[in-house]
Amino acid sequence: MAVLLFMISLYSQADLGSQSVFQGTSTPAPKQADKPAPPPKGAIYKVQTDKKVVALTFDISWGEKAPGPILDILEKKGVKKATFFLSGPWTTTHPEIAKRIKSIGFEIGNHGHRHDDFPKYNNQWITEQVTKSEQAIHEATGVKTNLIRTPNGAFDKRVIQHLNSMGYTVVQWNTDSLDWMRPGPDKIVDRVLKRTVPGDIILMHASDSALQTIDALPRIIDGLRQKGYEFMTVTELIASAGVTSKQE
Repeated sequence: MAVLLFMISLYSQADLGSQSVFQGTSTPAPKQADKPAPPPKGAIYKVQTDKKVVALTFDISWGEKAPGPILDILEKKGVKKATFFLSGPWTTTHPEIAKRIKSIGFEIGNHGHRHDDFPKYNNQWITEQVTKSEQAIHEATGVKTNLIRTPNGAFDKRVIQHLNSMGYTVVQWNTDSLDWMRPGPDKIVDRVLKRTVPGDIILMHASDSALQTIDALPRIIDGLRQKGYEFMTVTELIASAGVTSKQE
């Protein structure tokens, strides 16, 4: 399957009318008193850059066997930059792990409350789900989330526009480890190392559905470093490239 390495587009089950384009510079917004910049429109899959930088991202929606060992590996390997997307119910039942993610210095994003596809529901339902998770994460960690990865990565144009209106940047991925399918650690490692490109967002899981990630992650980290890659959070990756949004 041909891959356009320098394109960020919307994934959708229907025709989507917008995409986010990441370039080397960005145009400063007009100065307004303490008004935050609007989130980039569309969904972010990767950024356009020649620098060998990537963002490791981990989704957590259930379980307690995988998160601890994965955090141990990241610390042991000296990986100081990664982004974790946490669901509301998991955060509520595992606040100590969420606190540890924050204390290490990793970035925390929102993964919604009920793990169901957003396009199936109206905007009010989406707002409630995102807000519930946002509150749970804030109560556990003190973090006010502004990044979101929708459950199952499902969205359409309406969902994107609504999440943007809530102040959220929607984060997808360019390289999918498929660790949740449990293909074996060797295949997970091989897939990530072969597919990763500069500016990539790499999807992995720290839920108990992806216990093979524990075996694969050390080799992924070592392999990417051997290729010259450095790790950033998603926010740092976006900032390093600059952002311009356009409608099509």
